[in-house]
Amino acid sequence: QGVDVVLDPVGGSASEVCLRNTAWNGRYMVIGFASGEIPKLPFNLPLLKGCSIMGVFWGTMIGKEPKRFMGHLKDLVGLYSTGKIAPLVSATFPLNGAWEALNMLSQRKVLGKAVILPSTPGSKL
Repeated sequence: QGVDVVLDPVGGSASEVCLRNTAWNGRYMVIGFASGEIPKLPFNLPLLKGCSIMGVFWGTMIGKEPKRFMGHLKDLVGLYSTGKIAPLVSATFPLNGAWEALNMLSQRKVLGKAVILPSTPGSKL
């Protein structure tokens, strides 16, 4: 069977595995290369699976297609608010720990997201 949609922000060796597990007429969305490696994919796979590969560059889309971008953003927020998707947060930091967060990011020690929490009056950060 396979999956209908792959959202790949990682790249690297995981990309071929993901593409191989894409269903017939599935979509493989290239979002980024967090692994640091741009994959080299066998292009017979999209042919055999009838699937499409599409690049998703949100930064450019905001400027070129703002209405479409906002529609996608509303859809994502809806999925999040209903619990259908959840971001992986591997670490949280107080505002005064931002330097540590940036160091972890630069050393590629963060899986998912690192979140910097702003201090608010009365908070225990």
